[in-house]
Amino acid sequence: MASAANTNLNAVRETMDGKCIVNEHAALLLEISRLLNTGMDMESLSICVRLCEQGINPEALSAVIKELRKASETLKASENCTN
Repeated sequence: MASAANTNLNAVRETMDGKCIVNEHAALLLEISRLLNTGMDMESLSICVRLCEQGINPEALSAVIKELRKASETLKASENCTN
C-alpha cells in the first residue's frame, strides 16, 4: 500500500526546461486531500486550485462539487434500478 502512495506522489511532477521537478506543494495538497478522504485526484485538485486563484469562492466550489457528486450517485442508482 505504501508503494502505491509513493508511486502516486512521484507521479506529481512538472516538466520545466527538460527537468522533472517534484512539485512539493501539489504533493502536499494531494496528501492532505487523501487524509481528508476527498476522493479527488491530482487533476481535480489542480483545477480547484486554479479556480480559487482566479477568484472563485472556495465554499461555493465545494458546494457545487458536493451537488455534482450527489447527482452522479443518484444517476448511477437509477441506472442500476433500470438494468
